[in-house]
Amino acid sequence: MLTNVLLGTNDLARAEAFYDTLLSLFGAKQVMKNERSILWKPADNGTGIALCTPYDGGPATNGNGAMVGLRASSFEELVNIYETALRLGGSCEGAPGQRRPGVHAAYFRDPDLNKFGVFFIENAPNNSFKPKPLRGSA
Repeated sequence: MLTNVLLGTNDLARAEAFYDTLLSLFGAKQVMKNERSILWKPADNGTGIALCTPYDGGPATNGNGAMVGLRASSFEELVNIYETALRLGGSCEGAPGQRRPGVHAAYFRDPDLNKFGVFFIENAPNNSFKPKPLRGSA
């Protein structure tokens, strides 16, 4: 359903350094870059994350109540992603831990204060999404 998530930044060079390293943990690489924006996508061309300076020239601000959720394949990967984000200049919004039985999460903000959650759910299916055909469609 989604092609990408777009977040604002006030410092594209700083965002590039942060996300090049962080998103490499997911196998994502830059697939588009211009003077205002950069888009990273995984090798399977799945949902990407893009950063841009605002079109209107105003300052980028983080959304109050907005958060991007990232999926980890293990608790160890969740911790690595969280620790990498902090090492790259992100800030803690909630250390890694079990939030309820079988559900582990960690929360951080990037240098522009965009909020992220990293989630690992024990015994979850592989999350391969195959949409069901609509009724009446061929």
